[in-house]
Amino acid sequence: MNKKIAIRDTFGEALVELGEKNEKVVVLDADVSSSTRTIKFEERFPDRFFNVGVAEANMMNIAAGLATCGFIPFASTFSFLACLRAGEQIRTSIAYPELNVKIAAGYAGLSDSYDGTTHQSVCDIAIARSIPNLTVIVVADAQETKIAVPAIAQYKGPVFFRLSRAEVPVIFDKDHQFEIGKANILREGSDVTLIATGVMVVRVLEAADKLENEGVSAGVLEIHTIKPLDERIVLQAAEETKAIVTAEEHSILGGLGSAVAELLVKHYPVPLEMVGILDVFAESGGYEELLDKYGMGVTDIVKAVKAVLERKKR
Repeated sequence: MNKKIAIRDTFGEALVELGEKNEKVVVLDADVSSSTRTIKFEERFPDRFFNVGVAEANMMNIAAGLATCGFIPFASTFSFLACLRAGEQIRTSIAYPELNVKIAAGYAGLSDSYDGTTHQSVCDIAIARSIPNLTVIVVADAQETKIAVPAIAQYKGPVFFRLSRAEVPVIFDKDHQFEIGKANILREGSDVTLIATGVMVVRVLEAADKLENEGVSAGVLEIHTIKPLDERIVLQAAEETKAIVTAEEHSILGGLGSAVAELLVKHYPVPLEMVGILDVFAESGGYEELLDKYGMGVTDIVKAVKAVLERKKR
């Protein structure tokens, strides 16, 4: 097993490194900086950190104002609060005028596992990708987070940046390539293509190993940018393997699987199976156990591959 590092810790450290290089970077948090780890930025740059209190909607409006003054604001809170409590402000004050605000949506998916349904984010990608002008990014591990933070700061326009709370295995090394809007080919395959995002990438790679032992050649794509989707590489995979399985720590409604399905049905229909949360609320419990219970285990990925291969034969 690869070493596990908490994505939120790396996010906090990456903000500090970014702040040292760019004085235009400012950080806002809604009274959860010790959880999101933006407290690291606060300790290093107290004059460029703003704790707005439990006022997520106001935070988005303040971030929008700072962006109009030439700053690069990172507005940080839990993902469910960003999308549901401050969704109107993200839409109207940030995305509509295309302001250069970076929304750091932490504790996403089921990673706030022991706080249960109210704090878990199972529909945040669906909400964010449905908002015009908003780029949506989901990182897979700590190394990708470290690379993504400065890339997102350099990118012009509003970004929704989805972050896990959990410690997750490190997949990538320092030479990992991260370009907004470009997928990464992690593994070549001829029978089926597995398309994963976020913390599901490591599980998909494990599933690909198991499938290889069973004689199935599975390619693996990592999609860190849900919107805009790398349409070229997805369509190329569909043409080459004629079967797709998507995997995400999110509802199968409106997330990565939906984005891929929307593309395929229009340009190159092939059998598709989606691995994710099956339109249900989850419960409190251990993080890894919750992923397994709600349909995101390695065995679920393998099962989906076998199902899509059966459909491919028809």
